[in-house]
Amino acid sequence: MEFLRPATWQEALAAKAEHPAAVPIAGGTDVMVEINFDHRRPERLMDLGRIGELAQWETDGDTVRLGASVPYSRIMEQLRTELPGLALASHTVASPQIRNRGGVGGNLGTASPAGDAHPALLAGGAEVEAESVRGTRLIPIDDFYRGVKRNALQSDELIRAVRLKKATGPQAFSKVGTRNAMVIAVCAFGIALHPDTRSVRTGIGSAAPTPIRARAAEEFLAAALDEAGLWEDRGPVPPSVARQFAELVAGAANPIDDVRGRPADRRHALGVMARRTLGWTWEQYRGDGRDDRSRSCA
Repeated sequence: MEFLRPATWQEALAAKAEHPAAVPIAGGTDVMVEINFDHRRPERLMDLGRIGELAQWETDGDTVRLGASVPYSRIMEQLRTELPGLALASHTVASPQIRNRGGVGGNLGTASPAGDAHPALLAGGAEVEAESVRGTRLIPIDDFYRGVKRNALQSDELIRAVRLKKATGPQAFSKVGTRNAMVIAVCAFGIALHPDTRSVRTGIGSAAPTPIRARAAEEFLAAALDEAGLWEDRGPVPPSVARQFAELVAGAANPIDDVRGRPADRRHALGVMARRTLGWTWEQYRGDGRDDRSRSCA
């Protein structure tokens, strides 16, 4: 196995153009697991750890540009206000050691439907900044996932950053696993309220071949809130609306039957998480809830 170690981003792009099959690693928390278990044996690895700009984030007006290698621990500590959904999801990633190494770029690169960052990225309406020697393009997160562990990157492209609008309303994340820590999600759910556009976005993880949104549920809830004037008066969400929202979220899933859970169990869990996260975010929107609304259910 050949090991490439570019010192600059330009060197990394040139190496990827010359060796399109080279597998990039930064934190290595996803790729090295596959290599250690002999599930993957690439001819070349490209270590991006020397490229400092990938571990930086910056704001530009109402947008956060998050370098692909910014570790989850820094997202938790420094971006709780700007990106609350992603910060909450970061709390559930593995162990403190892995949170200090892993970043969102790795989740996107491997594109596993069980990646913890995906529901928050979908709910937040992220864009993936992909670059090659040919130039840069922004890929909407809705177009990024192409199949089981497949993404929209071209063979010569690398993920440089992720762009997310700063939160304009409450966001929440919930995850069900076989235990409370160091666990792959049985299923996960993220929700973001966007009062500025009177819209709702969601993200579902580990319950379909790819991370997905529950679009019918989003449209139903946004319309119900609008028709009842709740965006303005911030009254309570009727229980019937919460139930219908939960049912639509569960219905959006297309889960498999594996050692971690049955399809019926995953759909039931998603419905419960959808109802609860809606309650948490709406309480916060009304001004009655706490700022931190993360939950993990064992």
